[in-house]
This record gives sequence, structure tokens and C-alpha cells, in this order.
Amino acid sequence: MKKIYFTIIAILLCAGTMLKAQSYSSLTYSMGFATGDLADFISQTSFRGLAFDYRHTGGDNVGLGVSFAWNVFYEEKAYETYTRGNASLTGRQFRYSNFFPMLVAGDYYFSQGDHIDPFVGLGTGVIYTLRNTDMNVYTLEEEAWNFALTPEVGLMFNGGFAESLTVVARYNYGFAAGDLPEPQSYISLNVGFVFKQ
Repeated sequence: MKKIYFTIIAILLCAGTMLKAQSYSSLTYSMGFATGDLADFISQTSFRGLAFDYRHTGGDNVGLGVSFAWNVFYEEKAYETYTRGNASLTGRQFRYSNFFPMLVAGDYYFSQGDHIDPFVGLGTGVIYTLRNTDMNVYTLEEEAWNFALTPEVGLMFNGGFAESLTVVARYNYGFAAGDLPEPQSYISLNVGFVFKQ
């Protein structure tokens, strides 16, 4: 009989924990602002970006999950002579940098469930970076898999049981790697929808 009581109590405790558990998925539009070496290469703001995030909370104020994003920076440079190493070419340059962060992330929610829920977080993983410089008929392509750290701050605006809005600012920092001898970094501002499960 004791086994039955313990089994019933264990099931009730697990059910209570599952009821408190919640998952968030978000899809956001992402703008990027170049910093460091990236700002030297492309000074323009990026309006091409998309991010997907998933977080699972176990009833407390901590959410663990993953983050994936894609930001594209682009700038057209003036017609002039550009020198790289011992080679010089004259013409217009078209510069592109694509960033694909793939991170394991955690967030801390200060007032989970309230109408406005501020949070802070940190992601770590890799950023795949692809940099292209097009000039005349030539293309210089550089790529790297950068180890990354991505701190973030954000707000979640809870509009209902199933959906809410979010605004997140992230500092994406990829350490030097591959063809890019300098760290690659940018700030992204993400705005979009959160779906709760």
C-alpha cells in the first residue's frame, strides 16, 4: 500500500512540475550595427536579418535553449584604387559579410508571467562568418568558424496566453579564426513574436 501512495505522490509532484514548465519560441526581425573590425570593413547598418530562439523553463525564472540567426551586412564602395598586400585594383567594391550564429543560450527572467518581463541572457557557441569582396570580375572570399559569446538584454510584452512580443539587444562577439585574423562583432536589435507552449 505504501508503494501506491508513493507512486501517486510522485505522479502528482511530476504533474505539478510539468504544469509549471513552459517553453518559448520566438521569430524576430534582426537589424545589425557593425563594431570593431567589421565596422572597418562595412560601416553600413544591416537591415537584413532573421533570428529564431527557443527557451525551456522548468517553472523557475531561468530558460535554457538555443539561438540561431542570420545577419547580412553590405556596402558599396566608391570607384577608386584599392590595395591589398602587394596588389592594387581600380574600380568599385561591393562588400558583403554574412553571419550565422549557432548558440546554446540561457536567460534569466526577472518577472516571469507579468505584462512586461525584462530578462538578461548569455549565449555561447559558434558564428559562421562568410566575407566577400567583389570588384570587377574578381571575388575575394574569406570564411571563419568563430567561437562566440553573445550577452543579451530584452523585454517580453505578454499580450495573451499563447503569444507576446519581444525586443532583444545582443552583442555578438566572434573570436578571431580562419581567414579573419581579427574578432568579428556586431550589435543586433531583434523585434518579433514569441509563441508559448
